[in-house]
Amino acid sequence: MKRILLISLLLLLSTTAMADRVKVRLFSNNRIEGLNVSFDLGEYHLFAADSLLEANLGEGLSVILQATANGVHVSVNDYEYGTFKQVSLRATDTACILCLNPRNVKQRTYEGDLIVTCINSTALKIINEVDFETYLAGVVQSEIYGTQSDIFRIQAIISRTWALRNMDKHKSEGYNFCDHVHCQAYQNRCIRPDIMLGTIQSSGETIVDSAGALIETPFHSNSGGQTCNSEDVWRAALPYLRSVPDTFSYHMKQSDWTKVISQDKWLSYFKKTHKLNTDDPAIRDTLLHFTQEERRADILGVRLTRVRSDFQLKSTFFSVDVDPNTNNVVLSGHGYGHGVGLSQEGTIRMVSLGFPYDDIIRHYYTGATIHYDPATSKTYVSNYVKEIEKIIAEDKANPGRVKSKKDDWLGQLFRLHDRQAREEVFDPTKTELENDWQYSW
Repeated sequence: MKRILLISLLLLLSTTAMADRVKVRLFSNNRIEGLNVSFDLGEYHLFAADSLLEANLGEGLSVILQATANGVHVSVNDYEYGTFKQVSLRATDTACILCLNPRNVKQRTYEGDLIVTCINSTALKIINEVDFETYLAGVVQSEIYGTQSDIFRIQAIISRTWALRNMDKHKSEGYNFCDHVHCQAYQNRCIRPDIMLGTIQSSGETIVDSAGALIETPFHSNSGGQTCNSEDVWRAALPYLRSVPDTFSYHMKQSDWTKVISQDKWLSYFKKTHKLNTDDPAIRDTLLHFTQEERRADILGVRLTRVRSDFQLKSTFFSVDVDPNTNNVVLSGHGYGHGVGLSQEGTIRMVSLGFPYDDIIRHYYTGATIHYDPATSKTYVSNYVKEIEKIIAEDKANPGRVKSKKDDWLGQLFRLHDRQAREEVFDPTKTELENDWQYSW
């Protein structure tokens, strides 16, 4: 077996320490009764359990899956195959992309395989079985915005750490993760080469505590200028989730917010829900003129996390005053999210200011360190990075270029990988798409 194949296997297996492929339940917050599956790139085999129904499904064909009382009903274009307990679509190559069109839900695309069963007579359970690092790239794309690769590298490290720590979160249900914020958002395959670049640059990196154990890596949109202690939100005090000043989160998209509430509603809430005597002048004054120059966990013994939830506030970092013209209560708040751990917009600002990615992680996770898996192939990662950087540079140099589905960065990169893994010899006349991919590794 040639060296390139061995290195590719090392990249997929060793960088995750424990994970190779993962199963992710898609559309986990939706009831999906029917699903139309088409093919954006590559070919798939259609199976009912382990029996092959049809081979080499590709562009121009659609698989229709419908939940019934007896299982999943399957048809391909106009041909009906019948109803089965489990249906799967298995990719024939690395560069294969499925397009999923559920009824009444926005279209998505994914790589890897698809496994579909019925959870009852009217709903489908849809699971994407995919390479772990490919899943992470989709998570990064769903969870953070930006343009610089270190932003995506940092998000990939904290998302990888969380996933490895929580690999069995949905084990009893037959999959590893859901696609919603209950786990990590995974709303599409990674379509941006710059996000994939940051993910690959992070290969083999996780965050550990002083004992070398994987840490919890919560993150939020914006801290408002100061992060929270973990016990102020979730009770448990963790040494690496300490409140820290975070001026980097100032003047970003989610830095500040206001909410207006009638004074009667505000006071009635504390009186009826929390049994405070709002007729007491001192209590009333505190509730109407509450200030947080630094984060606090409660107001008159009422946890601010509860107030945030009940009034659907963006954060617990707010002050209270009364508008003299309307007599309404005005909440002037900072940040967005629970405030524990890494601030994503603070991270974006720190990256733009030139802070190294590892310093940013240490800023938000007190005393934590980045662990690098020594089994990760630096050579292979480095070559992938170089080739993705070429793709990004070409895209920037040709901003108006119309690209086909087969010009997708995944197709460009992994057609090469697959050909080398199969030990094929480069042939520039093989197809018109191959002549850009001459490599000397």
